[in-house]
Amino acid sequence: MARRLTLYIVIAMILGIATGYALNRALPAGSTTLATTAETLKLLPDVFLRLIKMIIAPLILATLVSGIAGMGDSKALGRIGGRALGWFITASLISISLGLLLVNLFRPGAGLRFDAATKVGDLDTADFTVHHFVLQIVPTSLLDAMAQNNVLQILVFSLFAGLALSALGEKGAPLVRASEALASLMLTMTDYVMKAAPFAVFGALAAVVATKGLGIIVTYGVFVSEFYFALLVLWGLLFGMGALFLGKRIIMLARYIREPILLAFSTASSESALPRLFEQLDRFGVPRRISGFVLPLGYSFNLDGSMMYTSFATMFIAQAYNIHLSIGQQIAMLLTLMVTSKGIAGVPRASLVVIAATLTQFGLPVEGIALLLGVDTFLDMGRTATNVVGNAIATSVITRWEGMLQVPMDPDAPEPVPPHDTPEHGRRGLHLDESA
Repeated sequence: MARRLTLYIVIAMILGIATGYALNRALPAGSTTLATTAETLKLLPDVFLRLIKMIIAPLILATLVSGIAGMGDSKALGRIGGRALGWFITASLISISLGLLLVNLFRPGAGLRFDAATKVGDLDTADFTVHHFVLQIVPTSLLDAMAQNNVLQILVFSLFAGLALSALGEKGAPLVRASEALASLMLTMTDYVMKAAPFAVFGALAAVVATKGLGIIVTYGVFVSEFYFALLVLWGLLFGMGALFLGKRIIMLARYIREPILLAFSTASSESALPRLFEQLDRFGVPRRISGFVLPLGYSFNLDGSMMYTSFATMFIAQAYNIHLSIGQQIAMLLTLMVTSKGIAGVPRASLVVIAATLTQFGLPVEGIALLLGVDTFLDMGRTATNVVGNAIATSVITRWEGMLQVPMDPDAPEPVPPHDTPEHGRRGLHLDESA
């Protein structure tokens, strides 16, 4: 099954859409039977995502601690972190700018004049302040951070723990080995959980289509299609930037990460793809000492698809309400989104909250968010897959930049690959690809 997981996921997607459409046509809209059936189907992805969340915190903690301790050099850690943040800021600027450029070119909201018929609900924009964001970075308790799957707080604790273990040397070696063993355990558990992925994909799509129907895609067809076109353009730019560093291996990377992309797309959850993404980057040749640090950092600061969505959706609402924004205002919006989008990880309905905060700041109608709610699930699928692509490329590029890209392994290897060579310092123990 591990070798054919991609095929099974695609089949599950097709069956899920077909089943959902059949239920939507057979059962009356708004009926109790339809709601109960959709809720039952939704149980499959809900259980799957809970299993994934069960793995995420210990996996990130173990890979970060062992990876940072294995570097043995705080200067190397600072260099990798600096390069990662430089890439993330550049990718953020490109994503948001491209969203603004294409939404002005396509003008999907022009002439729509929709009424906000759906209740927006409580979107608290108070979380998106510098004070709150800085405080949220620092954990008050490791157990609390792990219980909430707060990636950024786990990253901060692991950074301190990894540096401390590196300074301890032989005294800390048992804890480093324990971290490596824990990471291997989590990867083995991931293989077990992944066997349920096709069922989760089937349930997720069947529940959404049964409830909303395919008609909503037609209603918002122009907006949805133009947003997905914008995402494809962004994919092209990201892969093009990656090719500057990776050369022909960028094509190989696309093959290696196909399963994490499909998982993220079909479940609309970046978390569902993270354990599998670690495995596939292992196989691609990224040492765990780098991916264990850069990937969690990217999940907090490098959400390219979500950032494009915030600019695209904000301008769509302005156009739908026939509100003109000058070039200066749009540049100010771009800079605002560059800052507010960095706190997007770990906040429920985060993209909508960022959009609400931006609308408020620029005097645009917040109730316009209701225009997006009907198709937000379908849009979320695309932007989540884009987040995975962006982080996979960023991690691979930084590895190549460091000169530590290893010889690739079989992407369909059935056994999980443990963190390689993390106890060694520098390049010792790595099977480097000299042609890369």
